[in-house]
Amino acid sequence: MFLDEVHMFVTAGDGGRGCVSFRREKFVPRGGPNGGDGGRGGSVVVRCSAHYSTLAHLYNRHHVTAGRGEHGRGSNESGAAGADVVIEVPCGTVVRDLDSGEVLGDLVHDGEECVAARGGRGGRGNQHFATSTRQAPRFAEEGERGEARHIALELKLIADVGLVGLPNAGKSTLLSRISKARPRIADYPFTTLTPHLGVVSVDGGERSLVVADTPGLIEGAHRGAGLGHRFLRHIERCRVLLHLVDLAADTVLRHDIAVLRAELESYGAGLAQRRFLLVGTKLDAAQKPAARRRLEEAARELGVGWVAISAVTGEGLEELVNAMFALAAAP
Repeated sequence: MFLDEVHMFVTAGDGGRGCVSFRREKFVPRGGPNGGDGGRGGSVVVRCSAHYSTLAHLYNRHHVTAGRGEHGRGSNESGAAGADVVIEVPCGTVVRDLDSGEVLGDLVHDGEECVAARGGRGGRGNQHFATSTRQAPRFAEEGERGEARHIALELKLIADVGLVGLPNAGKSTLLSRISKARPRIADYPFTTLTPHLGVVSVDGGERSLVVADTPGLIEGAHRGAGLGHRFLRHIERCRVLLHLVDLAADTVLRHDIAVLRAELESYGAGLAQRRFLLVGTKLDAAQKPAARRRLEEAARELGVGWVAISAVTGEGLEELVNAMFALAAAP
């Protein structure tokens, strides 16, 4: 199951209470206070792990609580600190406070972590409050309360190139031809229900790009039509976007491009300003001279490069891959 968003309530541990104690020994008439400090409460830590690719393992984990710190003891003994709780998430996860909207962490690299809820500080024992005029303090500090908050874990896949297009534009077929990914392919709209990643390599594997395939966009997606914008977060990290348009479809090419551009603009996150390449698909089923001419004219109006391909025959795929690498390497 592909799961890219999880909400949970996290509670850090409270700090332990400081101890009120006095040293009483037979041959130590002036022992004085010796109350130890309370232990620090455990924190809830979110850590990035390469062992996970989705958030499915957290599906039923609605409440996470860290251990509280132990209370201080006599003889200047401090209480043990509460145990931290570590939540492992896939690389590319954003940790967000649901109430304030604050981003607590954007975890990209394996091992990177952030504290979602910080444990409370332990209270000081009465040994800290002894002075020349108050030699027997009979009080100590209470431990601080640990933080508690609702958080959202949002997965944004890490990819270099993102494929966007209307349903049945040939995104999944293209990904299966230029990489070893095997997404579901069928001749009806919305075959792709979850994002897929594929690795495209050249020069014997010395250079590679990660390509992300997302479900098709339709007009009005920003208002919830079709699959909406739910999966566009997975191409937010992409440096380059490929706009795929069906050259064999009975639609106006400029209209299809305008729909894609409008939906990216409505989504925001800078996707409409991202570098992109116009890719005409299904060239084998179109009238080649006319299709190429229409694609070239549309690309000239947008001021971008273009490539016409057929994922079935392989025509144009090498040119497309070279253009992808060149665009991704551009400063």
